[in-house]
Amino acid sequence: MNELNQHNKLYTLENVRLETGFLYSEGQVVGTDTALFAITIADGKIKEIRPNASAGGIEAFNANGKLALPAFRDMHIHLDKTLYGLPWKAVFPKNRTVKDMILREQEIIPELLKTSVERAEKLIMLLQGYGTNFARTHFNVDPTSGTKSLEHLLRALDHVKESFAAELVAFPQHGLYYTDSVPLMREIAAWDQVDFIGGLDPYSIDGSIEKPIDVTVQLALDNNKGIDIHLHEGGESGVKTIHYLIDKALENPELQGRTFISHAFALGYMSPKDLQYTAERLAAAKVGIASSVPFRNMLMPLPTLRKARVEVLTGNDNVQDHWGTFGSGNMLQKANLAAQLYGYETEFDLSRCLHYATNGKLPLDDKGNRIWPNVGDEASFLLVDASCSAEAVSRISTVDGLLHKGNIVKWHHSSPIQSA
Repeated sequence: MNELNQHNKLYTLENVRLETGFLYSEGQVVGTDTALFAITIADGKIKEIRPNASAGGIEAFNANGKLALPAFRDMHIHLDKTLYGLPWKAVFPKNRTVKDMILREQEIIPELLKTSVERAEKLIMLLQGYGTNFARTHFNVDPTSGTKSLEHLLRALDHVKESFAAELVAFPQHGLYYTDSVPLMREIAAWDQVDFIGGLDPYSIDGSIEKPIDVTVQLALDNNKGIDIHLHEGGESGVKTIHYLIDKALENPELQGRTFISHAFALGYMSPKDLQYTAERLAAAKVGIASSVPFRNMLMPLPTLRKARVEVLTGNDNVQDHWGTFGSGNMLQKANLAAQLYGYETEFDLSRCLHYATNGKLPLDDKGNRIWPNVGDEASFLLVDASCSAEAVSRISTVDGLLHKGNIVKWHHSSPIQSA
């Protein structure tokens, strides 16, 4: 990483490639047109976008024709529990139920907390290297961690505040009642830094759907927070939990657009008819899904959800921790996996798959009109070694540069910064 502290300076990036439209043959999209532009940045925002030309006396840096894309956003990760930064270790082969893992965490958390600040920072640097400047991160709230997971995470985020941003989910990983975490959740829900109230498999962990969900909803309402619960249950209890949370969002409009279900594996087991009904209810209640791509042998029905206008978020979740082995930290890889899993191969479909990495933001709309970037936008974007979005997704192209609110966070050695 190369911190250049450009946030408060006026400067221009020259030779930046932007998508300008689709190319058509026989009425079908067969390519993407691009052109070189100069982008002037001031006070963390885009001040001007013009056809490529000299900066005219303003400090300038050469992007060398790299393609600009919206910065990536990891919308489900656990920055507080990574093993990244420690010696390599795959997942433990035994005792893999959620309750088994709770016991495992109670054993290892005291030791992990000793280095959690440094390890969170290293994981953030990994994400930045792949073009991510924002994450929704869950942090443990449990009797073993107390408030330490949050306190350590806040210290790590403060150290990178000029180059990375996050929203925080208070996550009762060990159950609300299974380990008596309700008092802690009430305390932490009042912290200003917390954005969402989390939850975990209410029926299988706490023995009830209604009681834990009601507490979660009330904490969110009382503290003006959103909701983002983990729901791994795939059977009847999973379906009932989804619909109970939908009911709560419909009863409380202030939760609509701020309520999410992470994983929601029950959706993957539904019949097409039940899935369509549930997707329509999710959309009506503005309850989003934050999913893994993929999760072991589970293929989540993300295209069906998106077609029903359900907000769909994706993230890395595990990046080498005691829950999972395969997380890479690369959101562009997630977009590529989605393209492969759902059979997207054409120029148009691949370009649309970029939304899995950017949380919905795309350079071109479906008709090929440029809708990003615009003057006044936050200057948070990446420079990638690709000719267009479709190529970037298909080839998981190398990220050569990253800007966060005008700060130049990363600049690849093969594309050195050169003053004009």
